[in-house]
Amino acid sequence: MPYKKRNKYRDFPLILQPLQLFRMKYHKLILILLCFWPYFTQSQQVNPHNDDYNLVQFSGITITVDSLNPVPYTRIFDKTSRRGTTSDISGYFSFVAHKKDTIIFTALGFKPSSFIIPDTITKQRYSLIQLMTSDTLTLAAAYIFPWPTLEDFKRAFIETKIPDDDIEIARKNLLAADIRMRAENYPMDAQMNYNNFIDNQTSKLYYFGQQQPFQIFNPFAWAQFIKAWKEGKFKSQQERLK
Repeated sequence: MPYKKRNKYRDFPLILQPLQLFRMKYHKLILILLCFWPYFTQSQQVNPHNDDYNLVQFSGITITVDSLNPVPYTRIFDKTSRRGTTSDISGYFSFVAHKKDTIIFTALGFKPSSFIIPDTITKQRYSLIQLMTSDTLTLAAAYIFPWPTLEDFKRAFIETKIPDDDIEIARKNLLAADIRMRAENYPMDAQMNYNNFIDNQTSKLYYFGQQQPFQIFNPFAWAQFIKAWKEGKFKSQQERLK
């Protein structure tokens, strides 16, 4: 029987069968992963236990409850994460928080208030208008005395000179004797000097071209002199004030 040369490639398909089987299974596995990949990624995004899902951009404004005016520089503190921020001059604030976090609002002159971020929100941002109630602080009465002891207070009270009120000041200013004394002692101003000069000029013009009469021979002038003398108008200033 003649010898036949063995073909070395005759058994090669038998070797490739396991590899082809593995390749088929690998393709099926990849196909299955590609089919379920969107559901897997979506479940990762909406997983409530994911920390990125619980992040919320918490923004808002703080205003007064009665006049709706902004409350500037309000301290906003996240009690859960121990972080926070401060509102600006318009009362606006914004920071990153988590759902279910407790937010504390404090401002000088207002009562502290709190707010819990709800966990039912579907978006990663939340806005709030926080109303602040005024807080009136009643301090205890403080009594301040300028005297160290009670005896010093009694002495100061007895020796204190009470100033005149407005009525008494007006009455003193309108005294006839004081007005007369000020009128006699005060010098003439510009208007009075002008009036005196005009009167003299008028008197000279009245007797222009004739002899001006002497008042010493005027009976009416003597009558006025005698009347003034009887009334005491020629007495000294000290005698008139008595």
